[in-house]
Amino acid sequence: MNPNLALLQPYPFEKLNKLKADAKVTCDLPHIALSIGEPKHESPAFVLNAMADNLDKLANYPSTKGIPELRQAISQWACQRFTLNKLDSEHQILPVNGTREAIFAFTQAVIESKPDALVVSPNPFYQIYEGAAYLAGAKPHYLPCLEENGFNPDFDAVPESVWQNAQILFICSPGNPTGAVIGMDQLKKLIALSDKYNFIVASDECYSEIYIDSAQAPVGLLQACAELGRDDYKNCVVFHSLSKRSNLPGLRSGFVAGDASVLAPFFQYRTYHGCAMSIPNQIASIAAWNDERHVEENRRLYTQKFNAVLEILSPVMDVKQSDASFYLWAKTPINEEVFAQRLFAEQQVTVLPGSYLSRTIDGINPGEGRIRMALVAEVDECIEAAKRIRALVESL
Repeated sequence: MNPNLALLQPYPFEKLNKLKADAKVTCDLPHIALSIGEPKHESPAFVLNAMADNLDKLANYPSTKGIPELRQAISQWACQRFTLNKLDSEHQILPVNGTREAIFAFTQAVIESKPDALVVSPNPFYQIYEGAAYLAGAKPHYLPCLEENGFNPDFDAVPESVWQNAQILFICSPGNPTGAVIGMDQLKKLIALSDKYNFIVASDECYSEIYIDSAQAPVGLLQACAELGRDDYKNCVVFHSLSKRSNLPGLRSGFVAGDASVLAPFFQYRTYHGCAMSIPNQIASIAAWNDERHVEENRRLYTQKFNAVLEILSPVMDVKQSDASFYLWAKTPINEEVFAQRLFAEQQVTVLPGSYLSRTIDGINPGEGRIRMALVAEVDECIEAAKRIRALVESL
């Protein structure tokens, strides 16, 4: 077996399941899950119809690069959304089966395995960054995302030795679990650092379409490149998905876009990987990328839930509106694991302890004393969950 498999830690939800299994449930309320970032809003009917109308195309092998119409739809969406000068659908875009698959595969393809190879990642983080780094023969290096820095990494505090050995810098904006957005000026600084030290900036932007202020859509890495006149997107790639944007987590559809010189060898890797998206899924994806009305309705529902939940919880908890995403990153009045276990046992609400999404570095775990709440359930369920969380806090 690959010896690096021994370096992998249990996935956060494995830890959560054990925590819940050890809980002594004292109520019979219906369960409400705020733990998994799986959208529960209705999938767009027109997308499902597009898939159903093309099921006969399951008789055809799909190509790794996808049909031209899908790449063109992605290009049009990205150029409009991020004010890009151009995005070459032939060389700067690859369809993928969701960002999780793509992030893992991308890391395997681009890492040059050597003892000092680093994959730099935020902390807390999406655990795929860490696992992909280990299995590619690199070591993860974690950058704490603390409240005093707006829950973004302090990139200015990173030692030069880390940048010298970095092969990939993963950023997640809007962030999981914090919802923090990295601003345009900071993105431009990261691009300059990638020029100086020759590492890839890989931006996970799968929450980019869930935000509260319609006038303040999160900026993206390729957008920063465009403002700098860098239409080749040198050393920069972004990952996007329909899972959150369009309530289609089961479609497993997204894309990677950016530097063609990076995507070309990644494409070659994928031809061996055997990960082409089925043609009905591609056609359904075209329909989703071509429509914004359902995305606007999605944002309206999340805004409604944020407003209602924060009104209930703010008087008793340290919890604030996140910049974007559908997460709340709340402080707990007691240890986060104890809080989560008691919340499940006494109120039948499941949340994720923040420490499960973080690593302890130099004695500091940025997720300690926090929980992640995913406001993915229906509005009434989120309101009921907030009332139960408040009841627990008030009982402490």
